[in-house]
Amino acid sequence: MIYLDNSATTKIDSSVLETFNRVNKLYFGNPSSLHELGETTTGLLTQSRRLIAETMGVQSEEIFFTSGGTEGDNWVVKGTALEKIHFGKHLITSEIEHPAVLESIKQLENLGWEVTYLPVDSRGIISVENLKRALREDTVLVSVMAVNNETGSIQPVEKIGEILKDYPSIHFHVDAVQAVGKIDLKLGEQSRIDMAVFSGHKFHGPKGTGFVYVKKGRKLAPLLSGGGQEAGRRSGTENVPGIVAMAKALKITSEKQIKIQSKLTIELEKYLDKKKNIEIFSPKHRAPHILCFGIKGIKGEVLVHALEKKGVFVSTTSACSSKKKTESSTLLAMGIPKITAETAIRVSLSEENTQEELEKFIKIFDEIYHSFKVIL
Repeated sequence: MIYLDNSATTKIDSSVLETFNRVNKLYFGNPSSLHELGETTTGLLTQSRRLIAETMGVQSEEIFFTSGGTEGDNWVVKGTALEKIHFGKHLITSEIEHPAVLESIKQLENLGWEVTYLPVDSRGIISVENLKRALREDTVLVSVMAVNNETGSIQPVEKIGEILKDYPSIHFHVDAVQAVGKIDLKLGEQSRIDMAVFSGHKFHGPKGTGFVYVKKGRKLAPLLSGGGQEAGRRSGTENVPGIVAMAKALKITSEKQIKIQSKLTIELEKYLDKKKNIEIFSPKHRAPHILCFGIKGIKGEVLVHALEKKGVFVSTTSACSSKKKTESSTLLAMGIPKITAETAIRVSLSEENTQEELEKFIKIFDEIYHSFKVIL
């Protein structure tokens, strides 16, 4: 098997899985309990929060545990709207955000909030000038992802932050799910980013884990109310084994080099550039782990299944929309015609992929490509 669908999910690291199983077996107490086992699990949560904060360059009290990226994005978007409803009801986002952001914003829009959806250019990048013009006195949130999950395009987060320094009352939210171990994302006092969302299973941690960075002093209404866990911001008994394992996975990922991913995707891009009837949708400047492309006249799902039969696993752009058999909204927003967008597949690597795997993939792809030439 050659697994090249790492933007959908990554394989859990073996040592991370060992940690998860050990904590699950030995430290199963509820952190809210007063007895020794509860205190022990509380200690594990504290250690994990500190490790994540140190890795991200922020303070421990700025890290809040969630069930993953979807919950994190929902919390920041809706929590900002509820917290700042008396200050304004205008939100700004891009046309190519993850559904966790877009659907949350659409829900608010149906409830009376006003939304500006920023267009993107042919590279999948928003214009900071368009964003600046969209700002209003009643704007309470700007939500822009760091790395697009379908094409790997990198948004100008730092430039957006520079603009928003003149608007300190606006929350700046970044969906950073695809950023860990891929690009340098600056958080903390020197950064204008107020909230950033992360998901454990995108960096070799367990599914069902995630965390949100919330800059000290920024307020968010809770999405989940109840027992008051996570400083009253995210109630619910904490997933201690998952959190401990996620913290370990984050530390391991942050220490690994990502050069191999960039080298392999550049090599793959050079191979594809030489082929007729192949269109590459990812921009030249992109995150190192994603390459989106298609064969003209061949639907993406057909190519995905042809590769699957050979033991190669890729996806048709976003995993969240692939089973719905819909064309990529990101590619359409980039101005790519619908019939062309339907051909797209996404190859996404992790640091575990090897040169040998890439060579095998190219050989298999070449065979499939030439078989398709008969019908093109």
